[in-house]
Amino acid sequence: HVASIALSSRLDANGKYLGIAPNARLVVVGAFDQNGAGTYANVIRGINWIVANKATHNIRVLNCSFSAPVHSWYWQDPLNKAIMKAWKAGIVVVASAGNGGPQPMTIGVPGNVPYVITVGAMTDRYTPSNANDDRLASFSAAGPTFEGFAKPDVVAPGGHVYSTMDDGNHNIAKAHPEFVTTNDRIFMMSGTSQAAAVVSGIAALMLQENPTLTPNDVKCGLMATADVAWSGS
Repeated sequence: HVASIALSSRLDANGKYLGIAPNARLVVVGAFDQNGAGTYANVIRGINWIVANKATHNIRVLNCSFSAPVHSWYWQDPLNKAIMKAWKAGIVVVASAGNGGPQPMTIGVPGNVPYVITVGAMTDRYTPSNANDDRLASFSAAGPTFEGFAKPDVVAPGGHVYSTMDDGNHNIAKAHPEFVTTNDRIFMMSGTSQAAAVVSGIAALMLQENPTLTPNDVKCGLMATADVAWSGS
């Protein structure tokens, strides 16, 4: 679902791509099981593999649509240490803020790393043509981080997002058939994971346009050109 949001080349009923960056190449590094659960050790091994194989596969963007509770300073967390190595290696890291909002100080790992791109979720309230009622999703985690950094850095569509599943037989799809449509292929989900996928696709487009951009360039460009935050609840 997340990968499809970022770069699916499938067309919708209106002939438009379902993915944000349909020409991007996908490298899948498995660290989670079919229920979406994983260990710190497996995720760290996956991130280390990505850094080691960055040049071989031209990996420029790392989507981290997952979140774990914060148990230490961000620089002491072993998963965050792996994430910081990826950023230092020139990989744009996009992390979901987490779905434990809306209370403050609910940003999870690795979204609490100050210089990665941490993404919260907004909802269009089922009126995509009317931006005036767009709001921060109630589940979207909020900052500041424990260390006092303002997060998330940007928000993106994360409420009731439609995207493809494998064949409708995924455990999540089977558990929630009410969200499955179009011959068991299109599934609706909500979360900051979906929002992070949107931003990962945008980052890929930015790098496609200008491959010389650094992770800092991409983050600054995204934040500088984002719409001004709306008011309301």
